[in-house]
Amino acid sequence: MAEKSQRLKEMSEAELDARHADKMRKKKAARDKIIATKTIEKGLTIVHTGKGKGKSTAAFGMVFRALGNGMKVGVVQFVKGKWGTGERAILEKLGDQVTMATMGEGFTWETQDRQRDIAAARAAWDKAKAMICDDEHDMVLCDELNIVLRYDYLPIAEVIEVLKAKPAMKHVIITGRNAKDELIEFADLVTEMEMVKHPFRSGVKAQVGIEF
Repeated sequence: MAEKSQRLKEMSEAELDARHADKMRKKKAARDKIIATKTIEKGLTIVHTGKGKGKSTAAFGMVFRALGNGMKVGVVQFVKGKWGTGERAILEKLGDQVTMATMGEGFTWETQDRQRDIAAARAAWDKAKAMICDDEHDMVLCDELNIVLRYDYLPIAEVIEVLKAKPAMKHVIITGRNAKDELIEFADLVTEMEMVKHPFRSGVKAQVGIEF
């Protein structure tokens, strides 16, 4: 290792550039070979979970990417229906390209009414299910669905069955902490957000443009 480091120090800029170019050519060839084997096209079930911030934010990033590609997107918010958010304000201006359903009444500790929460979860799921199963939407975001599944307000088996039956090219994104094991097992793409540091723990309240 020391000898290699010394050799690199003794090389001219031109030699370093040539060495780098050769290394990148080999890397590109290996990468192209891997990519050539990936031939399947399908609608993905995507899960964003974990204790870290950014689950819904990343999901809405996918929504805006899909919209930029001319796709039609449905968004169902299972919890944040009472909150005014920047992403909702933008999406509601895009007309027929987006179907928004802000169904939640807040977190369960805010309503303090289990039956009311179950009814709200069912109403939101009925909206989401219709969009997941139709031939109109290309992508459906079920924002914070994991929360209502965590509290068993909806049967996870029913959700999995709907996802299994969705149109072949439809993408479904599900966000929220504590994703059920069954959903993680079924999904094509699962990302767990890890919290390293958060300003809330230092007394900083939710900020406009960051949290909402």
